[in-house]
Amino acid sequence: MADEEVKQETESTEAPETQTEAKSEENANASEQAAGQEDSSEKTEAPAEEPKEPTPEEKIEQLEKENADLKDQLLRRAADFDNYRKRMIKEKQETFDYANANLLADLLESLDNFDRTVEASATATDVKTIVDGIKMVKGSLVQMLENKYGLASYAVEGDEFDPDIHEAIGRVEEEGIEKETLKQIYLKGYKLKDKVIRNAKVMVSVPKN
Repeated sequence: MADEEVKQETESTEAPETQTEAKSEENANASEQAAGQEDSSEKTEAPAEEPKEPTPEEKIEQLEKENADLKDQLLRRAADFDNYRKRMIKEKQETFDYANANLLADLLESLDNFDRTVEASATATDVKTIVDGIKMVKGSLVQMLENKYGLASYAVEGDEFDPDIHEAIGRVEEEGIEKETLKQIYLKGYKLKDKVIRNAKVMVSVPKN
């Protein structure tokens, strides 16, 4: 009995000591966790380093680089513009040189027809045949110019005189008319579409006073 009581007393004495040690370990762990959180907060809240101010030499080097880049861009732009200018001059000259190429190609057929008429006239015995051939060539030429290029003649005897499109080479007083009219056509006028390219030369009849 005495031994059992001593054993119980011993166990009751050791239990509080074990509990005390466990609490001490828990407090130590909590302290470590708190310290770790504080260290983490300090690391997170540490201010970022300010950018380093470039030295005067570095600034000069950067400016020289930027200046070289801008100069290179300027030279490239100037070269591109010069090439564009030369190309435009060439195209303009080609347009001027060959502007009438289509018209001249169309006129070749009329020239061929005139050649045939001249050759035929060398052996022709009938003048009317030659005249009819020339009229046919002329009609074909006029039709081509009118239909394909918009070229048209104007000025007919009896038309009202218009100083904007008629060039009067003389005037004749005439009774029985109320306004100036074309009495005679010396040279036909021509329009290219709506633009006059040659004024008609005419004799004008004017009312007699």
